[in-house]
Amino acid sequence: MEIFTSLQKYDYEQLLFCQDKNSGLKAIIAIHDTTLGPALGGTRMWTYKTEEDAIVDALRLAKGMTYKNAAAGLNLGGGKTVIIGDPKKDKNPEMFRAFGRYIQGLNGRYITAEDVGTTEIDMDLIHLETDFVTGTSSYSGASGNPSPITALGLYHGMKATAKEAFGTESLEGKSVAVQGVGNVAYHLCDFLHKEGADLIVTDINKESVKRAVDDFGARAVDPDEIYGVECDIYAPCALGATINDETLDKLKAKAVAGSANNQLMTTKHGDMLHERGIVYAPDYVINAGGVINVADELVGYNRERAMKKVEMVYDNVEKVFEISKRDNIPTHVAADRMAEERIQAVRNSRSQFLLNEKHILKFN
Repeated sequence: MEIFTSLQKYDYEQLLFCQDKNSGLKAIIAIHDTTLGPALGGTRMWTYKTEEDAIVDALRLAKGMTYKNAAAGLNLGGGKTVIIGDPKKDKNPEMFRAFGRYIQGLNGRYITAEDVGTTEIDMDLIHLETDFVTGTSSYSGASGNPSPITALGLYHGMKATAKEAFGTESLEGKSVAVQGVGNVAYHLCDFLHKEGADLIVTDINKESVKRAVDDFGARAVDPDEIYGVECDIYAPCALGATINDETLDKLKAKAVAGSANNQLMTTKHGDMLHERGIVYAPDYVINAGGVINVADELVGYNRERAMKKVEMVYDNVEKVFEISKRDNIPTHVAADRMAEERIQAVRNSRSQFLLNEKHILKFN
């Protein structure tokens, strides 16, 4: 892998390799863009087959965070960390403390949070070494479990999607097919049930399905059946890439709005949704409630203020639809354009400021 070629291709700023022999820490921090502010992005722990796979994942995820944070209206850039190892076997407190010291050494350029394979407890260990971490335990003044907040943002984004697809934001009587009923999706189902939506659910975990059936009167279907059920909205809340050649031919929903990351297998599948008139709420815009919430910790967490910001996912999803119609482009392209326009506007203003400073110095 030609590292600098990869960094230059998508204009990454920094790639750091962190190791601690005693604890077994092998971490890669990727910082994509800090135009809008310090890079914020979680720490993922995963059993990568090769070190190159870990680098590729860190870079991909960091770029995604730049776009997510920009689209969410946050004054934050994008970054991500991957730790190579099995989160069930290889964790130890010394590992996260050592990693915290590396973050501290960046002096606020990168701020981390929990992600796949890491927990609130891990963030507390990092916090022993640095303040540049979010998602720590609520007893320390942080926001605690992010799942209900991510679900709240998703719920408001789904209402904006319904308005675009059906002419009304009301979800009462709408049928929603929820793929995966994990922590975020369970809370989403609660919001939908209270509004009077009809729920269809599936999950490889039968206990999760049973809980949704018992608590919300949901109808359960097998995992392979969820794509072809008659429904108004398909909500992918588990694995990525569930919008693909095979599933698109089965899909009967008029809208797609869910919490899963990387829902499109490729960008062509976003084009295909657009061509078929299926309203798609891009994943990194609609699932941004969690990052909006933890970002509030950086200014002293206030739950009421954070909830108001999370509700603005509705407005962000609406903006994507407006750009899509304005420029006659698919919504996944519109979401990227919205993020890029915001980043470019800040770059332009910064460049103009530097030009003005240079002009003043010239004549003084």
